[in-house]
Amino acid sequence: MKNKGRRSRVRQILFSVVCDFHTIPFSFLILLPVTLFSNLNQVNNLEHLKIPLGRILSATNDFSETYRIAIVEDVQFYRAELEHYDKDNHSSKRQNTVIIKRYPSDRRHKYSGEKHFLTEIEILSSGVKHPNIVTLFGFCVEDSEMILVIDNFSNGFLDDYLGNLKDKHLLTWEQRLKICIDVAHGLHYIHSQIEDQKMIINRDICSYSIGLDEKLGAKIVYFGNSVFLPPDQKDEALYLKWIGTEYYTDPEYMNTDKVKRESDVYGFGVILFEILCGRLANDPVYLTESDEGLAAVARRSFKTRTLEEMIDPIIKEEIGENNFVLNRGPNKDSLHTFITIAHQCVAETQDPRPTMKVVVNELEKALLFQTNNKDNPKLLLEDIKQATQNFHNDNWIGGGGFGEVYKGNLQDGDGFKTIVAKRLDTRFGQGEQQFLSELQILLDYKHENVIGLVGYCDENDEKVIVYEYASRGSLDRYLNDSSLTWVKRLNICIDVARALDFLHGGGGKKAKVIHRDIKSDNI
Repeated sequence: MKNKGRRSRVRQILFSVVCDFHTIPFSFLILLPVTLFSNLNQVNNLEHLKIPLGRILSATNDFSETYRIAIVEDVQFYRAELEHYDKDNHSSKRQNTVIIKRYPSDRRHKYSGEKHFLTEIEILSSGVKHPNIVTLFGFCVEDSEMILVIDNFSNGFLDDYLGNLKDKHLLTWEQRLKICIDVAHGLHYIHSQIEDQKMIINRDICSYSIGLDEKLGAKIVYFGNSVFLPPDQKDEALYLKWIGTEYYTDPEYMNTDKVKRESDVYGFGVILFEILCGRLANDPVYLTESDEGLAAVARRSFKTRTLEEMIDPIIKEEIGENNFVLNRGPNKDSLHTFITIAHQCVAETQDPRPTMKVVVNELEKALLFQTNNKDNPKLLLEDIKQATQNFHNDNWIGGGGFGEVYKGNLQDGDGFKTIVAKRLDTRFGQGEQQFLSELQILLDYKHENVIGLVGYCDENDEKVIVYEYASRGSLDRYLNDSSLTWVKRLNICIDVARALDFLHGGGGKKAKVIHRDIKSDNI
């Protein structure tokens, strides 16, 4: 059991107002969060979520240390078997392993404990439902106890896997990427995807507030400082007091008292660098260089192009006997994509920071490069331009919804190989997702009757997929050709059928692919 004594930075500005309301400048409008519960008596309408204290005491053997797994900011976490309501059917109950989150209830913590407890109930009972957001199974308000019951994260908190610790858990680069993507999906959901278009700003996203389940899937588990804004308010809120975790705090908020979605993006950016470097944001290694910790050091190292020196050595590639790769570290493209988006997230001002939707796309791209870029290296745009004579019209062989297709001769060792380059036309709204989807399928689904991938380019806003060249062109050119005998036609049909069977499953374990555009000129 770990006692995680997070250091919190509290800023409070006191001032007196000597003018009436009408004299407050319009530009200084203060937007306040929606608050459903101002005190403990107002949670009575959530009867189906109430769990008797006696059952919790029985499950934890009167809060025995045997069941306690962590203490974070005086909030105690226990893991136990407990009956609770079924989240998919409120009229029934089920029993399984849960996390019991016990808030401090003595007078020293009455304000912060009660406020954060009520905020978490408000947020988690308001229809928030996402695989990367913790689920509220129930709560208890009895005697002086304030307790939440949430779903289990059996692999502890993310910070357990960081830091220069003897018992430090090992995570591969691919596992780290997947954890980052999970958290990014959770933040994107609360920022932009809640069904009734409400918006939640977490305000305290950090590695201490990320739980990991049995498969290392990540969930955001803390919402005690969150702000809940309805659709009719702008996506910003102005406050006079900040209660957050130092070293994850948005510096613009610290200077302007304005917290926005971009404040969460900043905190998440700090997590990205923690994941990359394998150390917490307040590690003494960073504090000796800057009082602001990891984020400031990372920004400086990015500028001086020395950031790769900060990478956790554990995730670097390890080669065993006979050149067998024991641990595949970050490849160049994956690492570059990850570092670039992480640096954008920790920009010192809010405007340059990306949205979480952009962050999700970039992290998924980094994962794609890591898992599939082993046999199909990224191609330089200059090499593709040279192969196609700068996409010259003489090399153009067709076009479609994706963009234009060109034939070319790409240098291959001492010689050349004929290729086909499909160039995304970004002028007509073709997006990153289509490029990534096609690239993912070509990397994952290799078959003798599926066109082979030579490589790809994602450089200077150019997105190009390079294929093997089909020297005889497409099937539609031969439909009126008398030399296409019945046997040849049957063989062509069998080849296409085999390819479709492979994409549709064909007894394999991969996900099924529906092509959606099968026609003779695509054969």
